[in-house]
Amino acid sequence: MSQGPPSQPYESFDELVAEFREHVAPNKLAYYQRMGLQLVMGRRQGIWFEDAYTGLRLINCHCNGGVFSLGHCNPRVTAAVADALGTLDIGNHHFVSGQRTQLAARLSATLDDALPRVVFGVSGGEAIDVAIKAARGATGRLKVVSVLGGYHGHTGLALAAGDAAFRDPFGPNLPGFAQVPFNDVGAMEAAIDDETAAVLLEAVPATLGMPIPDAGYFLAIRKLCDERGARLLVDEVQTGLGRTGRWWGIQHEGVTPDALITGKGLSGGIYPITATLLTCEMHEVLDSEANPFVHISTYGGAELGCVAAQAVLDIVGEPGFLDRVGDLSDRFEVAFAPLPFELRRRGLFMGLRFGSEPEALGSLLRLMQQGVFCFPAGNDRSVLQFLPPLILSDEEADDLIARVAKAFS
Repeated sequence: MSQGPPSQPYESFDELVAEFREHVAPNKLAYYQRMGLQLVMGRRQGIWFEDAYTGLRLINCHCNGGVFSLGHCNPRVTAAVADALGTLDIGNHHFVSGQRTQLAARLSATLDDALPRVVFGVSGGEAIDVAIKAARGATGRLKVVSVLGGYHGHTGLALAAGDAAFRDPFGPNLPGFAQVPFNDVGAMEAAIDDETAAVLLEAVPATLGMPIPDAGYFLAIRKLCDERGARLLVDEVQTGLGRTGRWWGIQHEGVTPDALITGKGLSGGIYPITATLLTCEMHEVLDSEANPFVHISTYGGAELGCVAAQAVLDIVGEPGFLDRVGDLSDRFEVAFAPLPFELRRRGLFMGLRFGSEPEALGSLLRLMQQGVFCFPAGNDRSVLQFLPPLILSDEEADDLIARVAKAFS
């Protein structure tokens, strides 16, 4: 474990809580207190982090939705950014950038250049907004179809495509958005019409509890989009960059989308960066001859962020890395088979499904007692999102499995 961050700005936990309640989020604090999850991240390194005040040491099996897929403070990512500090900064979106250009080319290569244009952003929601804007511009249509219980972010268009619980408090939803149940081809067929600009789907819906798509589901939707002139947008903010054992979760389906959105793990947990990969036709509206500045992002593709992201691509692209994720996934499947939950699994993108929300919460607390941290899926709280770091060694994997088994012994 590294020495971790500088000393905490508050000497006592009680002082921190009082200030957090006053200045940040009192009701969020109350929720965490009811759940028994009053954690303050202190020292962190690799697969572990410690509570800053209690010293409780936890294996991070939530990884902030995949932000820490390569572990905390990954030495290769931090070294790359540290080496660039003093030479690079955010850069300027008005100028041509070698760092942005190289990262865009490498991202496109992971899909054999099927999506050759890349637009960078800072948050997943922003990146989803870009994809929806591009689809509407390319088709001249308004309607966007997504999945009930899905999640794509908290910004304008992304929010409108997500769950009602996140948008209803802020007034009427934007026009043109429709939602259907996941894994229901018939409902999707009924929803996609000649006014549909795009279908927006996660490769595996994380917030919905990680249900694995039925065989042929994405192929059927691809066919419907092609027949009816809609664009297929795939949200890989959580499932991308090796999490499922391939570069992208959609590659398990034999489908190429018209846009692919990535983020979280692209940052290496060090510098926020997201990317929207697009076909040339989709991208044209964002870079038209008439107005090549119709979409900009001041911090999108910050050059230091590009350095972090390229280090991530270096690691995930190493020979054997993706195969290793698949091998670890198989090991967890065998080890978890006797345990009292249903394992939903695609690579190391896993959900532990229990009989009820209270059972899942009780299991979460038992896991924490054994030094394992995971978190409930927001729209199906009977499921615990279980996303261990992709860099687990054999010894760490065995230790993690033993801890989970002991939690249910």
